[in-house]
Amino acid sequence: MDDALKPLYERGLKVRKEVLGDAYVDNAVNSADEFSQPLQEYVTAHGWGASWARPGLEKKTRSMLNLAMLTALNRPHELRIHLKGALNNGVSKEEIREIFIHAAVYCGAPAAMDSFRIAKEVFKEQGI
Repeated sequence: MDDALKPLYERGLKVRKEVLGDAYVDNAVNSADEFSQPLQEYVTAHGWGASWARPGLEKKTRSMLNLAMLTALNRPHELRIHLKGALNNGVSKEEIREIFIHAAVYCGAPAAMDSFRIAKEVFKEQGI
């Protein structure tokens, strides 16, 4: 990794763990191989260190935006991960429901229905 990116990476790693949990992040970073390690470094430094760690929006708001964007992009794997992060960041079950209903208008009912299905699975796993 470029030495100039190390502080951004470290800041991003801290925020990423706060949102997604140590176990998930440690697994993602430690299971990276020669091929995927540069992507882990990039996502951690730029996505988490340069974006999530910025002032101006609370983590809860960023999580809410992620849920809407991941619904729009139809990214179920990432949605599942960020649902857990949203719950960690204080987004309530009711707020998640409203995000997905709102997304149905702009992203389509099938996208929202998939997000509701995934959220129900995550709620069950989390005992909510």
